[in-house]
Amino acid sequence: MNFIDRISKEQAELSANGQLRILRETATLPHGEAEFNGRIFANFSGNDYLGLAGDAELKQEFFARIADNPPVMAATGSRLLGGSHHGFTELEATLERHYNKAALAFNSGYHANIGILPALTNRDSVVLSDKLNHASIIDGLRLCEGGYKRYKHLDYKHLEHLLQQSVLENQQAFIVSESIFSMDGDTADLAELVRLKKQYNAVLVIDEAHSVGVCGEQGLGLCHHLNLLDEVDVMVGTFGKAFGSMGSYCITSQLLKEYLINHMRSFIFSTALPPIVAMWSKFIFEKQLTMNARRIKLHKLGEALRQVITRHGYSTLGNSQIVPLIVGENRAALDLAEKFRAAGLLVFAVRPPTVPQSTARLRFSLNAAQSENVIERIGDMLK
Repeated sequence: MNFIDRISKEQAELSANGQLRILRETATLPHGEAEFNGRIFANFSGNDYLGLAGDAELKQEFFARIADNPPVMAATGSRLLGGSHHGFTELEATLERHYNKAALAFNSGYHANIGILPALTNRDSVVLSDKLNHASIIDGLRLCEGGYKRYKHLDYKHLEHLLQQSVLENQQAFIVSESIFSMDGDTADLAELVRLKKQYNAVLVIDEAHSVGVCGEQGLGLCHHLNLLDEVDVMVGTFGKAFGSMGSYCITSQLLKEYLINHMRSFIFSTALPPIVAMWSKFIFEKQLTMNARRIKLHKLGEALRQVITRHGYSTLGNSQIVPLIVGENRAALDLAEKFRAAGLLVFAVRPPTVPQSTARLRFSLNAAQSENVIERIGDMLK
């Protein structure tokens, strides 16, 4: 079978199994809404948890600030070769002031997760990763010289067994977990991970992509909220979700920051983001520090939606602003998502391999700018 025939066959199989992905053009609007196919929807398909990406007043304020001295629109080089604009310096200084640790900014969460672990590990290391960690972490694991093992989701007895093996094999163990998991919306036991890290002299890496902006009075993430940040060796946050911007960052020690600058390939060999993005990230990060009322509302929306889903006989998971509605089969999930969209509720089906087989679902990403009546509309659809 030649190349084109093989690709055509694989695409046809994806389509037959209800797993074919397509691009959909959407436009983020204020009040937790989006434009899609010429219609306005309540938007549950993005990760704009605080409603900042669609906040027109914030955008106007930002552009007014930079009007007299607008930044150049391209970095044109990596941060090590002429692309480290003062916007990045100020952004990292702002992060360091609020986290009280060293900070380093990256182009995306994907850049962070495919670069940090391969840089820090060597042939004598083993990475122990939660089974449901994001695909970007899995791709980073595949680049590590020392190999990796995946422990059962949130199963810390299984993790401890693997840690004991690493001690017997004289390997430096790295533990990596999300704090809020992107598909189930559940939360890691960070205190238990810290305990295991200390007991087995491991290195702990926590991805907070879905908890920065959402957890804690200042939105600094779950590690900071639980006063565990000093026990975490590397915390990864993102600007592309609750912070309504683009890019990511890590919070770590000064030594590890300097080490990553010298060894992290996805940092060294990537052209930097446009300086205006770094300036917007700093602006929006500082703004969200005082938005605890939005965070409280967001958590209340999540609790209300889980109650509605279970009341109507469906299964859900988690305890966060990410609320899955488990359907099971791919085609049934696609059909239900289409019915929601017909009712003006923008949500899409998430199918394997993104989630385990037979757990296709609708994934509701809530937005603090939405009104409480959107939960009632979902309930009406499930009757």
